[in-house]
Amino acid sequence: MIAQVQTKTYQAEEYLELEINSEERHEFINGEIILIAGGTPNHSEITSILNSVLRVSLKGKPYSIFASDQRLWVPQFNNYTYPDVMAVPRPIELQSGRTDTITNPVLIAEVLSKSTKAYDRDEKFAAYRSIPSFQEYLLIDQYRLQVQQYSKTEANKWIFSEYSCAGDLVSLTSISVEFSVGDLYENIEFSE
Repeated sequence: MIAQVQTKTYQAEEYLELEINSEERHEFINGEIILIAGGTPNHSEITSILNSVLRVSLKGKPYSIFASDQRLWVPQFNNYTYPDVMAVPRPIELQSGRTDTITNPVLIAEVLSKSTKAYDRDEKFAAYRSIPSFQEYLLIDQYRLQVQQYSKTEANKWIFSEYSCAGDLVSLTSISVEFSVGDLYENIEFSE
């Protein structure tokens, strides 16, 4: 969930200074600082499961997997975000002059909440597409079985796939990983 904190326009350097000293996490969207509110148990568990699946599947391979607390810089859009899950090839590329901000994800996954799903599908995806290394985007619904996958085939071309049955297999194209929708939603209880 994202809740607006400030209406003042900030410079990226001001945001980074505030963020380093903050106990809460904030995104920076072209001058606005936005508080990242806490998630639901389903959101946290799905993020944790995907992180585990990727970590186990990529053991011994040249990738790092990050969940929720790793900041990403999107320079073309002047944004700093904290994706729910990222796969990043090693060596990790950091923003110039920083030791805490990644710039080269190949896979980003967002677990959708009611308050952020439109933003995650539209503006955030548009920003992520400006990252040269970015090749694949997963949108995971936390309220029902549904995984949406966008896979880059060439410059400015993406293939969309959707999975909504427990037995469906999601084959990632950016990294060599496959998992079932049922495994991703293991023990997740949906409220009516």
